[in-house]
Amino acid sequence: MTNKLNIEMLADALRENSAFDEKMYAKYGVKRGLRNPDGTGVLAGITRVSNVHGYVINEYERVPCEGELFYRGISIEDIVAANERRNRFGYDEASWLLLFGTLPTAEELDFYDVIMDEYSEPPKFFIDDMIMRAPSPDIMNKLARSVLALYSYDENPDDNSVDNVLRQSLMIIARMPMIMTAAYQVKKRYYDNESFVLHTPIPGQSMAENILSMLRFDRKFTPEEAKLLDKCLILHAEHGGGNNSTFAVRALTSSGTDTFSAIAAGIGALKGPRHGGANIKVVKMLDEIKAGVRDYKDDEEIANYLQRQLNKEVGDHSGLIYGMGHAVYTLSDPRAKILRKAAEEHCDMFGMREDFELLHAVERLAPALLQNKMQDGNAICANVDLYSGLVYRMLNIPQEMFTPLFAIARLSGWCAHRLEEIITCRRIMRPAYRTFHGRLPYIELEDRKDNIKCPD
Repeated sequence: MTNKLNIEMLADALRENSAFDEKMYAKYGVKRGLRNPDGTGVLAGITRVSNVHGYVINEYERVPCEGELFYRGISIEDIVAANERRNRFGYDEASWLLLFGTLPTAEELDFYDVIMDEYSEPPKFFIDDMIMRAPSPDIMNKLARSVLALYSYDENPDDNSVDNVLRQSLMIIARMPMIMTAAYQVKKRYYDNESFVLHTPIPGQSMAENILSMLRFDRKFTPEEAKLLDKCLILHAEHGGGNNSTFAVRALTSSGTDTFSAIAAGIGALKGPRHGGANIKVVKMLDEIKAGVRDYKDDEEIANYLQRQLNKEVGDHSGLIYGMGHAVYTLSDPRAKILRKAAEEHCDMFGMREDFELLHAVERLAPALLQNKMQDGNAICANVDLYSGLVYRMLNIPQEMFTPLFAIARLSGWCAHRLEEIITCRRIMRPAYRTFHGRLPYIELEDRKDNIKCPD
């Protein structure tokens, strides 16, 4: 019998013994996916790090409103606008704000930049031993493995005092850009059979400048390119405690584990296509629309194509329009509004006016189509992913780097939430699952019957 078993048979048996009627969720009031019946998240904690606001509750009903995102109480739109006015890089300011809770002074910003420069290079031989000798075709996989590997190089890896975790947090934020770009360069060599070069960070440069410098063979970039990437980093730095990756970081932190394990969990969660990979889906969808639509200015033709996409007739046959809809935002996503404006301002510079106009048409036309399909009356808006992939394309950033860039930006938010969890919560997260399997007797080995049907 054993010789006739195979993985497919075992998997079929596993599915049969694991399945249950999904009506059980409603019967027992189980918050599937930690979501309430109206789609809102189950309240699982309290935070001062950030706030995602997309609706108001009036007479027990959810009322749509313009979306807002606050870092430590300060509007993301005000943060971005201030950096535009002063024509400066702003990710370091946003990172300080998230970690420490206040806007930094000029002296504090200088101190932060000194720390980033001091920690920017990984330990000696780390790139050789952990990346070049063990390349990965997936950069997110390599980021997670690298963060775990940094544990072995840390002087005090298991000390979860606030002082030590803060030191570790600053070190991880500073080191990961070089680790990310090195992982990509090595991936090019081993998996794409292309030439590669390993650059080191340049002291005094912003994170955005160093990322572009280390990605490009000639290290050249324009100020406009670096400022555009900096804006993306700011917008992706944080998004509340309830998103999947931040919740993963907080859940592991609550167990008392080390910083490196907690951050690796966040990277692993963000790697999932339901969380961090949506902008890749958007640019693939954009290419499919361009191939399937003749007149890019014809709203009716574009709407017809999108309807066919909802009908699973074109595209990846998922029935989804990527970049549309959000768990919290209803009328608008402030990050999408900021990136739409940035994309429109820069699309001519990079020869991508048609691409921008097509995505803008998707933003205008898709809500009515989606509402007609779902018939629940909920407001639907574009999310940040509708435009972030296009912006990365403008910057000539490889597609496999889209999600890693998201992770590099989000490190500040993850670390801020880990520190807050350590300081304020001090209780392990332990949700409950409803069990409905009946009690069964133990059967002796010689009395058991075959449960898996094998071929003769």
